[in-house]
Amino acid sequence: MQLHIFVRCLQFAKTKLTTMDWKEYEQVTRQIYETLGKDNGVTIQCHGSTCKVKGKSGVNHQIDVLTRHSDGLHSYQTAIECKYWDKNIDKDIVMKVAEIVEDAGLNKGVIVSKNGFTPDCISFAQYKNIGLVELREIEEKDWEGRIKTIVIRMNMLVPQINNFQVIVSEPQLDFNITQGPINTFEIVNEDGTKEGISKYVKDFNSELCKKNENETLDKVIKLNAGAKLRYIPDNKEIPIQGFKISGILLIGKEEFEIKGQDHVWLIMKSIFENKRYTISKDGDITERE
Repeated sequence: MQLHIFVRCLQFAKTKLTTMDWKEYEQVTRQIYETLGKDNGVTIQCHGSTCKVKGKSGVNHQIDVLTRHSDGLHSYQTAIECKYWDKNIDKDIVMKVAEIVEDAGLNKGVIVSKNGFTPDCISFAQYKNIGLVELREIEEKDWEGRIKTIVIRMNMLVPQINNFQVIVSEPQLDFNITQGPINTFEIVNEDGTKEGISKYVKDFNSELCKKNENETLDKVIKLNAGAKLRYIPDNKEIPIQGFKISGILLIGKEEFEIKGQDHVWLIMKSIFENKRYTISKDGDITERE
């Protein structure tokens, strides 16, 4: 399957669909339409129990989600009816939404269902120009022909320094490089220039990585005459000739899984527009072909 170039970030509370109720379903639906509508000037006018429109009949109709869109000259309103039911939606719901649209003078009606629609519902909705959208949790059948889980096994080169010894010019001086982190030391050359020890460690590790697994490397690094090793915190210095470094190349093994269900939470399918979206638990909306 190829991905259409369309990804949007949806901001919603990470509610598990297994514990979702009708009210949370309406909330997620609102946030999806709000996200998808941003590029096209669609806004959410109202939603929930307080969202009502008055019809020509004088009756107030409660709307789950009411969207508004303007082309600069005219304003268009769409009523979205959310059905978090465990059964298919039949044509009676289409009739109800169509009557509200007509009575309230709205431009469009859409029914969003967790469990799909009956054939009669689809035919009648098409006749009445009512949009049908299926929004549901991903199911096992949706993974047919797709990769559900990717297992990645990695062998990583892990250079390990076993010994870092300072070659001092005056052996009688007591100066232990293990007294602090390596970045607390620096080399002061005779001309006053300074450089960190990390450069030598990095070069040593690069050379060590060219070895075979469990192969060791011993190296002597000689410095220019007059070089000193300075402990930065207290400015203590000691004349040095260089370093002796020894290490071994280890192979670190790691395995982890990328689970498809962590990246696809909901599937959204528009019946008549033939558009499909996947929504992740992190709120990414991706249009798919």
